[in-house]
Amino acid sequence: MSEKILCVDDEPQNLKLLEAMLVPRGYVVVLSDNGADALTMIREHKIDLVLLDVMMPKINGFDVCKLIKENERYRNIPIIMVTGLTAKEDRIKAIESGAEDFISKPFDKAEIVARIEMLLKMKNLNDRLLHAYSNINSLIYYGEEMVKTFDPLNFDFESRIDSVVDQIIRHGEAEGDKPTLIVIGISDKDLKRKWFLYRFTGKLTRREILNLDVHPCMVISGDEPRIAFFNNIDIETSDIQPIIKMVEATNVKASNVVSYHSKEICIHAFNYNREVTSYDASVLNSIVMQSLFLKSLSGQVKDTDDAFAYTVHALARAAEVNDEDTGNHILRVGEYCALLAKHLGMSEKFISIIRIQSQMHDVGKIHIPPEILKKPGRLITEEFDIVKKHPEYGVKIIGDHVRLTMAKTIALTHHERWDGGGYPFGLKGEQIPVDGRILNLVDIYDALRNKRVYKPAIDHETTYKIITEGDGRTMPNHFDPAVLDAFKGVHKQFDEIYERMKG
Repeated sequence: MSEKILCVDDEPQNLKLLEAMLVPRGYVVVLSDNGADALTMIREHKIDLVLLDVMMPKINGFDVCKLIKENERYRNIPIIMVTGLTAKEDRIKAIESGAEDFISKPFDKAEIVARIEMLLKMKNLNDRLLHAYSNINSLIYYGEEMVKTFDPLNFDFESRIDSVVDQIIRHGEAEGDKPTLIVIGISDKDLKRKWFLYRFTGKLTRREILNLDVHPCMVISGDEPRIAFFNNIDIETSDIQPIIKMVEATNVKASNVVSYHSKEICIHAFNYNREVTSYDASVLNSIVMQSLFLKSLSGQVKDTDDAFAYTVHALARAAEVNDEDTGNHILRVGEYCALLAKHLGMSEKFISIIRIQSQMHDVGKIHIPPEILKKPGRLITEEFDIVKKHPEYGVKIIGDHVRLTMAKTIALTHHERWDGGGYPFGLKGEQIPVDGRILNLVDIYDALRNKRVYKPAIDHETTYKIITEGDGRTMPNHFDPAVLDAFKGVHKQFDEIYERMKG
């Protein structure tokens, strides 16, 4: 990139002299013959350095310099005062105005070029320092936002990539700090890559799916990721030529690229409007590593959650060992509960928990003698009193772990009735937790539908009529009215669940 120098002087000959001296050296020169116009040029152009005359009409050079330095956006632009004034007081005034240097007319060409080069180097270093500071703040903010929104059970790595791209493209305030094109390859379980191309145009980032058969896209050894950067001078000899050819096939000239490559993901950020450094590679590495860490953490949480669900289901099935059903009862109960909870407007978290933990509602039956559970005839009072202890047995088995709070509540209260006629405590109405109220209806429905040693299976229509109209033993006032209304709204789906999962 050629640096842009603003030359301000009310003498046309001086402007022509500066232009003739600077243009052959590769600088882009912007000319202005007055202070007011110079301030406009500063706003309209990305100026890297100002050569500023002092003695000008309307606004003199000292005032122009002050106005530039008072603006936070432009204060880092170096200013050289070029003037015929030679007095010590004028030099002091130039320094007080904020000028970085002061050259007297007539000036030596070699001297002014040397001073320009020195100040531009200083500006470049200062810009990089500010860029680094901005990136540090940006990375901290990005990390904080990722943690705030992190949902390990619903984490999707491909969706996270959009956030990664947005961070890479938008991380700098200056236009030159942003790549305008990013190519990403994401590996599946078989290490086959799915490729995406992101273009930044205006204020929008557009994504395209690429049909690209490139693997690997950088040479790596072992399992360690590799980060690299290539500027224009060495990009043609880099080992990412397949990616570069693909980019240039879209009629975009590939330049200045920063790359990250591992077995899981490959990212190439192209076309920074400046030379890239190892620092840019480190920034990219930090952003990617944050996301890969969350991916790994999500995988571990999901594995733990799967193991938890498996343990819950295994314990619930153990409680059904003396039942004719093969465990599908507990699975159906989970689906019924989730269906009712959703219809009642419960949160997704509540729905997810009740689907799993409702399966443990009868875990206390482990302590009930098999001969009572399998008795084909009607239970005598003493036998039924033993059966009615299974909610309290269930609470003892489940224990006090915070993750099993709902399972414990359901086990204890799923035989309580809205009218107060249930057990073990005879709770009434809203004294019964809502998860227990849901399970109470669900358990009755599935018990009626399912064949037992003491009764045949009942069809859906008859079961629906018993629950909603009553049959003497089971009555509508046994159920929470809101839960009963929800059941009426989704009862056909209950039948579908039963038929699908009865085998």
